[in-house]
Amino acid sequence: MSDSTTPDIVYTKVDEAPELASASFLPIIRSFASAAGVSVGTRDISLAGRILSSFPEALTDDQRQTDDLAWLGEWVKTPEANVIKLPNISASVPQLVAAIKELQSQGYALPDYPEAPATDAEKTARAKYDAIKGSAVNPVLREGNSDRRAAAAVKKFAMANPHSMGKWTADSKTKVSAMSGGDFFSNETSVTLTEAQAGKAKIVLTAADGTETVLKEVTFPAGAVVDATFMSAKALDAFLAEQIEETKKDGTLFSLHMKATMMKVSDPIIFGHAVKAWLAPVFEKFGEELKAAGVNPNSGLGDLLARVSDKPEILAAIEEVTASRPPMYMVNSDKGITNLHVPSDVIIDASMPALIRAGGKGWGPDGKESDTNCVIPDNSYAPVYDETVKYFKETGALDPTTSGTVQNIGLMAQKAEEYGSHPTTFEIPTAGTVTMTAANGDVIHTHAVEAGDIWRSASARKAPIEDWVNLAIDRQKAEGCEAIFWLDEDRAHDAELIAYVKPILEAKGVADKFEILSPAKATRKTLETIRKGENSIAITGNVLRDYLTDLFPILELGTSAKMLSIVKLMQGGGLFETGAGGSAPKHVQQLMEENHLRWDSLGEFCALGESFKFLADQKGNEKARILGQAVDIATQGVLDNNREPSRKVGQPDNRDSHYWFARYWAQALADQTGDADLAAHFAPVAKALADGEAAILAELAGVQGKAVDLGGYYHGDADKTAAVMRPSSTLNAIIG
Repeated sequence: MSDSTTPDIVYTKVDEAPELASASFLPIIRSFASAAGVSVGTRDISLAGRILSSFPEALTDDQRQTDDLAWLGEWVKTPEANVIKLPNISASVPQLVAAIKELQSQGYALPDYPEAPATDAEKTARAKYDAIKGSAVNPVLREGNSDRRAAAAVKKFAMANPHSMGKWTADSKTKVSAMSGGDFFSNETSVTLTEAQAGKAKIVLTAADGTETVLKEVTFPAGAVVDATFMSAKALDAFLAEQIEETKKDGTLFSLHMKATMMKVSDPIIFGHAVKAWLAPVFEKFGEELKAAGVNPNSGLGDLLARVSDKPEILAAIEEVTASRPPMYMVNSDKGITNLHVPSDVIIDASMPALIRAGGKGWGPDGKESDTNCVIPDNSYAPVYDETVKYFKETGALDPTTSGTVQNIGLMAQKAEEYGSHPTTFEIPTAGTVTMTAANGDVIHTHAVEAGDIWRSASARKAPIEDWVNLAIDRQKAEGCEAIFWLDEDRAHDAELIAYVKPILEAKGVADKFEILSPAKATRKTLETIRKGENSIAITGNVLRDYLTDLFPILELGTSAKMLSIVKLMQGGGLFETGAGGSAPKHVQQLMEENHLRWDSLGEFCALGESFKFLADQKGNEKARILGQAVDIATQGVLDNNREPSRKVGQPDNRDSHYWFARYWAQALADQTGDADLAAHFAPVAKALADGEAAILAELAGVQGKAVDLGGYYHGDADKTAAVMRPSSTLNAIIG
């Protein structure tokens, strides 16, 4: 359960590796913060927490949980908000089902996830669960636009201590393949609503026989950019079949790169089409039997195999078809987990940069690296990766010791663009026409569709767009470097944004400081810039914000988890995200098997310092500012002295890095001259941490190498987790 009072800073309770790290790090934060009169509380936005808060009627009084996400959604709309937001699970259906089963096993009387809801109760449960899956958290909390960049200390360290880079060659067969028509990009229409058109818009499907079905009613303010588009199911199926054959002909690995987490409605459907395309002969022959077994291709190959595990004829057919296909890109070749096993296993903004960093290589079923056909069906953002692959084939890999850096200003406030499209995305049940009609009766969008097509609408509102442009102006002024709006004048949505961007730049007299380039052209220019050791600011929409703040950091720093991510909330508060990088399920598996957590909390360190300094400005607490400045010194100490976690059991891990961070933090506070009381308070703490070094490190090392019990994966036991993550009695006695 979360704290009941409103603290100065909210530190989010999340999932997997970052939540395990919190069990070690949060007690340190609270101990140090209390010396400055700063309270640090928690709010639970974990997958398990969100499930429990959605079904109070099924739980006992002791089991019920408050809806912390809803509370935070309101708090981020106030000037007082100060949130440190860690990565949380954006659950796919298999993850959601697994979490429900674990909670049920712990005595929570939750309903099952209904695959095909029939009763009213099942439909209600399904609606609640569907609201939890995918990107349920980020659109609620991100009431501001994004400012992401590598902290100066992190970039300096990465240049002095370069990560490994794969070798790119001109004859690499790796390529990016996207649809040339029939996709969201080619079918998109967009309009900026007038005052007369503002209000409640209606989305209606008119079938061939004239029957009308209201799909959704949505209210938009004046000035909103409203898009609509669809992906043709027939065109998608033809494209996937073609790519399977092309991959086999090229002798490369087949790989599908989607974002079935953030794009929780459309992308699982596209993923399901890929599963069906891969096993097309099996679905043709055994379609009815698969349906009777409850197979939903959107849930992935892993779920399908589990459901037919007792059907040898189908298993034999799957094996026969697989043998005729090209080798597949693997998530885990040792365990036979393929690209198509689980929709949330291969997330494009992590998988594509990792492949590019590796010289275009992916892991095949034989456990070896091979060139890869990177299949990204929709052509809206595929050109970014396509241009990157082509560039490195021409020039060779980037040198992280000399490269410049790419910052990002991202339009994401108020559920901007595709990441806010979930409630207005539909798998079309019958052929007909979809129209969107504005409040005044104007038809603003119309598309002829066929059964199975995926239709969706997205929007970006005027105030966030203007805030985004002004944030970019401020950032460019501060940095004085190249700044590019990644907007394609030939794409409908981008053309509407450009109509906002240009007048603001001209009115501010800074149009000459910025360029507006299509994503493909911006990609090449940015890569050319950073190869020369110069810096660039990428000013993008919501999806590209996500993609680029993985792509460039992984090339520059070796990871995207070390990014400084500041969200200036539009009502004056602050949201400090701990960098990208997901929630690292493999790290949890290693901890459970070997009691070694290799999660790197550097992102948490960076966010913490910014949060304290923001609090100082927000509430006039100068002690908080000194805490924040000391955090920066401690972070530099962790980097300079190589105190980050190692990957292998028996070596220093996440808990060791927290000890060193606390030690450097205490020493910085003891040494500072801005506040005598803080110096006096932390001098004995710093001494105790230094004097206890041998004992603390021995206690931390002594627990490694053995399996541990956390009491659960999605919903662990707090006491068991604390015992695992705080094994040093010496450190605990100092920190409290």
